[in-house]
Amino acid sequence: MTRTLIVGSGFVGRAVATRLAASGDRPVLASRHPLTAPPAPWVALDAADARSCARVVEQVRPDRLVLVHGPSDVTWCEANPERAADLHTAAAANLTAAAPGCRTVLISTDNVFDGSSPANDENAPTTPANAYGRAKLRAERIVGRTPGATVLRVSLIYGWEPADAGKWLNFFSACAHSLRRGEPVEAPDDQWTTPVLVEDVAAVTAGALAGAAPPLLHLGGPDRISRAAWAEAVADGLGVPRSLVRKVPKAAGRYASRPTNTCLTSDRLAGFLAAHGLRVRGVAEGTRALLEDNP
Repeated sequence: MTRTLIVGSGFVGRAVATRLAASGDRPVLASRHPLTAPPAPWVALDAADARSCARVVEQVRPDRLVLVHGPSDVTWCEANPERAADLHTAAAANLTAAAPGCRTVLISTDNVFDGSSPANDENAPTTPANAYGRAKLRAERIVGRTPGATVLRVSLIYGWEPADAGKWLNFFSACAHSLRRGEPVEAPDDQWTTPVLVEDVAAVTAGALAGAAPPLLHLGGPDRISRAAWAEAVADGLGVPRSLVRKVPKAAGRYASRPTNTCLTSDRLAGFLAAHGLRVRGVAEGTRALLEDNP
């Protein structure tokens, strides 16, 4: 039975573990902080510490490796650029050195682009405009030197996070929980994304782990949409007034450090999806499915 070590037990890491466990894999989540009711076994790991990485790899003996480690809070990274870069690069270097020969997938970001283009495929030059993008690009270059590795750049990931989380890192949850409480939501109407449902990210990651994936692959949803228009779609799905969505310029709020266009396209994704029998849902279908699952 295949064993996969998933480094990072947050929103995306847990979704990947759930997908792999459902297919008969033996995923193990690894992070610094223990989880409540994890979807797979969990081990303590300080990914920035080489000895900790070597110890966990020796304990788990993985066949495959998924790197979805943080920090992923763009605002925090902007305030702590050197620390963000150190954490991302150390984790990438330590884990690839500790687990040579493992099939490896690094989940990266659309923030490696500066946002000046409405779409970016795998051939577009990388020019990150924020600290998070720069940190991820450095991690990409480390993993890219690993034979058989795939860098999977993903656009804005969304799905449900617990209502009592206090701070939601994905835009859908932040909108839905706030709107349900009748609270206004500020959303830029001049920042564009190609959102991807977290379950679809997990499915593509599982496919990439299985092999026959290119060294670099972009995963963006089929819809290019502004955050404001998406927030209005969430309001419609919840049956609350659109007037709760307050359209603001990107520069005026928490999205100031995000690129104007965090949009990914691909000349490789369609063939990959067809080969693995997968598809990526659009915003309308994904939002509807989430609201139906958690009415």
